[in-house]
Parts: sequence; C-alpha cells; structure tokens
Amino acid sequence: MTTVSVFRSIKRFSLLNLGIITALMLFFCPRCFLSLEGIISIYPEFIMSFFLSSALSIGGSAVDRFFDQRISWIEQPVKRLILTYGLYLIYSFIVSYLLITSYILITVEAVSLQNISWLQMIEYTGMPITIAFVIISIFISRGWLLEWRNAALEAEQLKSQQLESQNRLLIDQLNPHFLFNSLNALTHLVYKDADTSAIFIQQLSHIYRYVLDVQHEQAVSLKRELGFAESYLHLQKIRFGESLVYSLPADVEDGYFLPPLSLQLLLENAIKHNVVSEQDPLHISIKKEGEKLTVSNNLQPKPQAQSDGCGVGLKNIISRYRFLSGDVPTVQRTDDEFKVELPLLMLEI
Repeated sequence: MTTVSVFRSIKRFSLLNLGIITALMLFFCPRCFLSLEGIISIYPEFIMSFFLSSALSIGGSAVDRFFDQRISWIEQPVKRLILTYGLYLIYSFIVSYLLITSYILITVEAVSLQNISWLQMIEYTGMPITIAFVIISIFISRGWLLEWRNAALEAEQLKSQQLESQNRLLIDQLNPHFLFNSLNALTHLVYKDADTSAIFIQQLSHIYRYVLDVQHEQAVSLKRELGFAESYLHLQKIRFGESLVYSLPADVEDGYFLPPLSLQLLLENAIKHNVVSEQDPLHISIKKEGEKLTVSNNLQPKPQAQSDGCGVGLKNIISRYRFLSGDVPTVQRTDDEFKVELPLLMLEI
C-alpha cells in the first residue's frame, strides 16, 4: 500500500468517526452547539469520544479480520457469531474502561487513584459497549454478506467450469465418432463402385472440414447446420441412391442456432437403425416449425439394430442442450414414424 493510499484510508477513517461523534453529541446535547461557549464546554468530551470511537472501530475491524482467516461464515456461522461478539465485547469493555477511567483521572481534579470508584467506572462503560455492539453488528453483517457472495460466485464459476468441461467432452466425442462411421460406410462402398467411392471421399473431405471448423464452438447458426446436413445427406445419397429420400427447408431466417452436428447425429441414427432399400426407401424430413426444428423419418427398424457403441447420439444432443439452455429436445415415436424436435436457440454468439 502506498503512502497516498494510507493517508486516504486514515482520512476516511477519521472523518467517519468524527461524523459518528458529532451525531451523538447533537443527539444528547443539541443546545451545546448553539453557542461558542457550549462547543468549548463539550470539547474535552468530544476529543475523548473520538478516541474511544476510533479504538472501538479499529478493534471491530481487527476482530473481523482475525476470524476471517480462521472461521468461515459459511461453514461455521454459529461459532463465528458467538466468538466474534464475545471477543469484541470483551475488548470493548476493557478499552472503554481504561479510556473512561483515564479521562476522569485527568479532567476531574477531585478524583485520584486513591478515591476513584472503580465500580462506577464500570457503569460508565454501558454507552460505549452499546455503540460497540452496533459497530460489530455492522462488521458481522458486512463480513457475512461478502463471504456469502464470494462463496456463491465461486460455486457458480465452478458449476460453469464443470458444465463447460462436460460440454467440451461431448463435442470431442463427435470427431472420432463421425470419422469412424464415415470410413465404415466407405468400406462397404469401395467394393461396389470405385468411381463412386472417389466422389464419396472427395465429398467426405469437405464435410469433415466443417466438423473440424465447429469442434470448438458451442453453437452454430441454423443455416450453417442445415447446409452441413444437406451435404451429409448428399453423401449418403451417393451410397444408397434411390433408397434414400430427404427434404430440407427451402429458406430459414437468421438468428437461430443449434449445437454443432446435432442434425448429423440424428440423420446418422436414422440411417443406422432403419432399413434402407429400394423396396423400403427411408424418407427423412427436416422442417422448421415455429421455434423448433423437426427431424423425422419413417420407422422401419432393422431386425437387429446396431448399438451406439461410441456412446453418442440423442443423449449427447440432450446433454449439450442442457448446457446451453433450459430447453431440451423432445422425442416422439409412433408405429410408423420417429420424430425429434430440436428447440432453436436464440443466442448472441
């Protein structure tokens, strides 16, 4: 702390105690301030009261700092309250008793150490102790509120960090998951048509670029995600031909967002868990309905549907939605249709 800062702190401290003493003097003796003689008559008491108020304020601050380093208001509030009040009131009594006794011995000629009434000095400490009680109550309230606020901020920061970490892990799952399934599809395709496989690889490189671009983003615009979904479905169209039929919204407004790769996961699950053949084409539809994006497909499950071995899919999407907003996707399943409604996020990215 610099010399200037120390000077300013002392100045503020002195003005505060002067204000307190002036207010008390005005309350108990308003007439004393109506004349110069009245002001002079209370001058000794004013000086003594200033020193007493300063000593009580310093003690209250010291007691509060002492327990700040040892006992938490959050973890042990009752113990902290009892010890703070107890220690400070003992300090206030001792300081008040010594200052009042010294003041009387100095200012009252008839009183000396031989004839002073020590019990009467105790009575004179009543008012200072009452003021001390008010002072320490202010310090206690301030200390408790500050510690509670700091604890709440730390808890919120920790919660945000944990959620951010969980969200990062969920997004990190998508890269190997997407690559694994794409290469698996390419393995089946390469034995059927080498030329088509080359086109598939070229398209896959463009799509995987998008995956890399959004891996560090919490949300992407609806237009970007729909553009990626169209590229992904086009890639699958190369693989399945007329066995796959899809439709997407023609145009969407700006200002809507989705967790990245949400559509890819839903589309991938639809293809993975349903029969896709010329006899039973898979129809996939993506529609914007108000503040939601609906992804639906006709339900024709495979006799033995593949399990989601990487642990991603709809649960991944739901977890990321919980991180970004209070809304989560809804799933509807009937005998002929499987539909997922994704809430559209209104975020400032």
